[in-house]
Amino acid sequence: MGNRQLQVHEVIIIGGGPAGSSCAWQLRRHGVDCLVLDRQTFPRPKLCAGWITPEVVRDLALDVAAYPQGLVTFNRLHVKLWRLGFKLNTVQHSIRRYEFDAWLLARSGAPVQTHYARHVRYDNGGYLVDDRYRCRYLVGAGGTQCPVYRALFRDHNPRAKTLQAVTLEEEFPYDWQDPDCRLWFFDRGLPGYSWYVPKANGYINVGVGGMAHKLKQRRDDIKNHWRHFTRLLARQGLVTNHTYTPGGYSYYLRENVDVGQVGNAFVVGDAAGLATRDLCEGIGPAVKSGLLVADVIAGKTPVYSLNEVAKTSGSGLMSQLLEYMFITRRERERRLNKIPASATGE
Repeated sequence: MGNRQLQVHEVIIIGGGPAGSSCAWQLRRHGVDCLVLDRQTFPRPKLCAGWITPEVVRDLALDVAAYPQGLVTFNRLHVKLWRLGFKLNTVQHSIRRYEFDAWLLARSGAPVQTHYARHVRYDNGGYLVDDRYRCRYLVGAGGTQCPVYRALFRDHNPRAKTLQAVTLEEEFPYDWQDPDCRLWFFDRGLPGYSWYVPKANGYINVGVGGMAHKLKQRRDDIKNHWRHFTRLLARQGLVTNHTYTPGGYSYYLRENVDVGQVGNAFVVGDAAGLATRDLCEGIGPAVKSGLLVADVIAGKTPVYSLNEVAKTSGSGLMSQLLEYMFITRRERERRLNKIPASATGE
């Protein structure tokens, strides 16, 4: 450490996205000292289809009308399920993660430091982060590559390759003319869906996402579906005359995550693998799990129970069908063939 002074806090949260900022916001409301560490300075680019549900609005006590960055509200989704098209009545709000994450983190009122956390370890009743930070409680909110998951939870909650989702998408300024959110499920054999999400202030997000294991089984590639999708957008007049530069990432859908707490360490959001099993949505579970951990640390609730985090985005027939197609069918095939849900070995 040299002459560098050890920083000590009651709680250290690694990751400033919605899971971490929600946890910090709730801790501050309870009067608990906390520090947020993130490898990037906010606002920062963040790929995400970027819609939030009424449950997220309620959990975060958001005033939609007063949100300063602007959002687009959808009262229905235009869905294409194989060749069947229909409208799904629901309320969703599109946001830009570049803006939304920075706003949530600033609203939390928690101190934030830019630091790329690499090494986490238990030490004498507390936790050390890179031998620079010490805390009594540690919250892993660093996404799929979270160092808290890697150091303390990987053996308890190994990630199944069959639950890994992979995406390719782009968000960019565009003078969109169609104000509706559109989703295409299982188009041309994609084991997932594509999306068109208009956003406020002249932005749009388009992308494709699918189950990585199924793509690999078929010797397919998400890039093939991206090329097909961008051609579809052009044919339908939704996006024309745009040169794409997409980016990608992967994350894990919810399984039976048994351990969210080890000692005084916790994992939340994508670090715990909580994305929903139907729409593969991560913001809602991230927010909910962050709030739950804060309540446990503050002594407001006795146990961090992931049973309180919804496994699906909806509860109707559509959600049941999507969960079956994305996950349940594969789980049954795996059991029948006695194939273990092997970890990725991250």
